Amino acid sequence: MLNQTSAVTVRVLKQLSHDRRFVGLSLIVPVFVIYLLWIFFDAVERPFFNVETFVPPVAAFIVHFLTYVLCAIVLVRERSTHTLVRMFVSGYDRVSIIGGYLVAYSLLATLQSLIVLVMLNSLFELNYDMGTFVSMFVVIWLLAIISIALGIFVSNFARNEGQVFPFIPLVIMPSIFFSGMIMSVDLLPNWAAPLSYLTPMFYANEVIQSIISTGGNSMFMVGLIAYGGVILVLAIFTLRE
Repeated sequence: MLNQTSAVTVRVLKQLSHDRRFVGLSLIVPVFVIYLLWIFFDAVERPFFNVETFVPPVAAFIVHFLTYVLCAIVLVRERSTHTLVRMFVSGYDRVSIIGGYLVAYSLLATLQSLIVLVMLNSLFELNYDMGTFVSMFVVIWLLAIISIALGIFVSNFARNEGQVFPFIPLVIMPSIFFSGMIMSVDLLPNWAAPLSYLTPMFYANEVIQSIISTGGNSMFMVGLIAYGGVILVLAIFTLRE
C-alpha cells in the first residue's frame, strides 16, 4: 500500500510540476485576495471591526475556498481523462489513490498556508509571537488538508468540471453563514445552530479565536480533526472510476 501511495504521490507531483499555471494561481490568488482585504480594512472605520479576531478566520476561509474548489476540479479532470480508470486497472486500491493525492496536494497546501499567514502578519501588523504564529499555521494547514479531502469527496459525484460548480456554493455558503465569522452561532435560530457542525470552518474559527484570546487550542481542535477523518473515510468509500 505504501509503495502504491508513493507512486501516486510522485505522479501527481510530476503533473503539478508541468502545470505551472495551476500552481502559480494557487499561490498568487491568496496573496492578491489578502491584499484586497487589507485595502478594505484600511478604508473602513476600524472601530466597527476587530481586525485581530476577524481577519485570521477570513484568511483561513480563503485557503479553504481555493483548496476545495481547485482540488475538486482537478480530480474531476483526472476522471474525465481516464487517469483514475488506469489506476484501478493497474491494481491501485482506493486508500492508496486518495493517500497519494492527499500527500501531493498537502505540499501545495503547506505553501498556501505559510504565504497567507506571512502576508496577514505583515500587512495587518498583527505581530503574532512565534507560538501564536505556529498554532495559527497548524489550524490553517489542517483546514487546507481537510479541504483537499472535501474536494476529492465532492468530485466523486461529478462526471465533468461543469457538474462540480453546483457543489461549490453548497459547501462554501454554509462556511460563511454558519462558521461564526460574521456573527456568533449563538444568535442563530435553535434549529439552524446545529448546521454549524457540518462545516469545517466552524471548528477552525473556534480554534483560531481560542488561540487569539487565550494563546492555546480549544477542544474544537479535536472536532476539526474528527471532521477531517470522517470526510476522508467518505472520500475513500465513494471513490469510483
